[in-house]
Amino acid sequence: MVSSPTRYLVFFQYFGTKYSGVMETSNDQSMVGVQNYLEKAAQNLKPVVPIKFCISSRTDTGVHALCNSAHLDIQRAPGKPAFSEKQLVYSLNYHLKPEPIRILNAYRVTNSFHARFSALSRTYIYRLLMGCTHYSEIPVFERDLCWAPAGGYLNVPAMQDAAQFLLGTHDFSTFRSLNSETPFQSPVRTILQADIRPSSGFLSQHYEDRCWLLLPSGKRQLDFLLVSRPIFCSLIYLVRTTKTRES
Repeated sequence: MVSSPTRYLVFFQYFGTKYSGVMETSNDQSMVGVQNYLEKAAQNLKPVVPIKFCISSRTDTGVHALCNSAHLDIQRAPGKPAFSEKQLVYSLNYHLKPEPIRILNAYRVTNSFHARFSALSRTYIYRLLMGCTHYSEIPVFERDLCWAPAGGYLNVPAMQDAAQFLLGTHDFSTFRSLNSETPFQSPVRTILQADIRPSSGFLSQHYEDRCWLLLPSGKRQLDFLLVSRPIFCSLIYLVRTTKTRES
């Protein structure tokens, strides 16, 4: 008798510098995705069928995550009980060593749960390190964790005022890339939060490579700027929470 699969929701984090992104890629590439390592680790659990991770939020090359999520189905051999949540976390982390990827928590969920389509919102933090005139001046503990734009300090109050124009529901068709999934995804997103705050701590947080940056407003100009590069900050950080409704 074949046992039925058990679905789990897992939360995981990773230091993304060495990965092509979070999504699975071909193993013959020089850089592969975080998902490649997650699924390789999961195969050591000896499932009846290969385990696939359905990840809730995509990130690109070099992107870090304090907490991403995914669901997976595990079907064990007949007579084998389902993994407990604690067993699953321990086993996956054991087989993920020495990769900078860690499973934080695991929860059994119903088979109707979907990590991507059940997501209600996503929060991103973009870190900017101000005051460096050259890359060599970035502190070693901040490298790969921030963007250090040249040109002096920013007008934070002006950026805070401009951020309010991003709030609400907007169609972001102009700012997304075209791929095979584009016709099936809604470009409409609701921005619930857009904050700019000075910070002096070593705050690591999930970010993506494409975002609205209010740098022109901070330099006393009027237009927004779309920046396509890793964004992280130590002295100023931007917080963005997006309500997600997948179609």
